[in-house]
Amino acid sequence: MRILLAGATGVIGRHLVPRLVGAGHEVVGSTRSLDRVAALEDAGAAPVQMDPLDVGSVLAAVEQAEPDVIVHQLTALAGGINPKRFDQDFAMTNRLRTEALDHLLAAARKMGVRRFVAQSFTGWTNPRSGGPVVDESAGLDPDPAPGARETLAAIAHVEEAVAGAEDLDGLVLRYGMLYGPGTAVARGGDMLESVARGKFPVVAGGRGVWSFVHVADAAAATVRAIEQGAVGIYNIVDDDPAPVAEWLPALAEAGGGSRPRAVPGWLARPMIGRHGLNMMTAARGASNARAKADLGWRPVHPSWREGFRTSLG
Repeated sequence: MRILLAGATGVIGRHLVPRLVGAGHEVVGSTRSLDRVAALEDAGAAPVQMDPLDVGSVLAAVEQAEPDVIVHQLTALAGGINPKRFDQDFAMTNRLRTEALDHLLAAARKMGVRRFVAQSFTGWTNPRSGGPVVDESAGLDPDPAPGARETLAAIAHVEEAVAGAEDLDGLVLRYGMLYGPGTAVARGGDMLESVARGKFPVVAGGRGVWSFVHVADAAAATVRAIEQGAVGIYNIVDDDPAPVAEWLPALAEAGGGSRPRAVPGWLARPMIGRHGLNMMTAARGASNARAKADLGWRPVHPSWREGFRTSLG
């Protein structure tokens, strides 16, 4: 297949390009910067410069690529994320999940592209009710913290516009918390460095459950979705959802730091806000049963427990 990968130089895109090329696909990778053209060519992709927020630029890129499939992996995250200003830190990524997505969908329809795969997220976005682990049918949190509502609305837009499309074969991949090369949870990554320096405490018992996925496993699942996935939403996570109180000390150890200190909720809330407190104490993990059954995908790193040791040590 001929694939237009929007966001080919991003965290997942850098892992996805060589996998798609290795599987025999023709990949056209978009980039906003001419400085990254050589990297795309070295990875085996044909580069196309595209401003994802400019409708004309997007249409021109799609016309040039003539793809069978469009894959949306556009994000704009740089530096650490502060839960107190979550929507501010995600402002550009939210535009890419709404405006840029709509431009790509419009171009796909105009050019007759029938298959569309888009990135989403699972974790704090899940409803904070019921059991500790939920599947795709649970939907999204109906009551997010005020500081995260714009980001959740952008995620909801992706899922409704793509998985809900009647004239496209739309697939949405809800990735868990990524770790491994190029992510925030890697050597030199903001989150791992923060944890290793003792700046990431266990808040109010750390009962919130998180789901992780190694970035290479996320890329492998994406290839499966592009090639054979049925329309709908898939959680792309490992087999081991776990509370903060379990994974955070393991991450600190893998990063060479000391055991995280315990902090009561009342003390942490002024620093991390309601959204941060929700993530620490009430988040729900995600089931990967559908991705395993429908995509035939199995993570090479089935648990963050060994993944942290082998990837971050």
